[in-house]
Amino acid sequence: MSQKKVDEYKKQKANRKKIMKKEKRMLLLEKTAAALVIVAIIGWLGYSVYGQVQKSEDAKVTETVMDASAIDEYMLDLDSDTAE
Repeated sequence: MSQKKVDEYKKQKANRKKIMKKEKRMLLLEKTAAALVIVAIIGWLGYSVYGQVQKSEDAKVTETVMDASAIDEYMLDLDSDTAE
């Protein structure tokens, strides 16, 4: 081995703990960033699907108006007949 390679190896060996610590920190940072991106994507998809379901359920709802005045009159007639 040349002297240059030997010096480089010694330098790397002396800083090995520092280098390993830095690599572990970067790996943890990368994993955390990837997890955050995945959580954001899943949350966005869930929110979108929920919005579509709510929109389709709102479209299915129909409002029906009923005139119950005839029933009210009938019930009043029944009450007046029983009171007599």
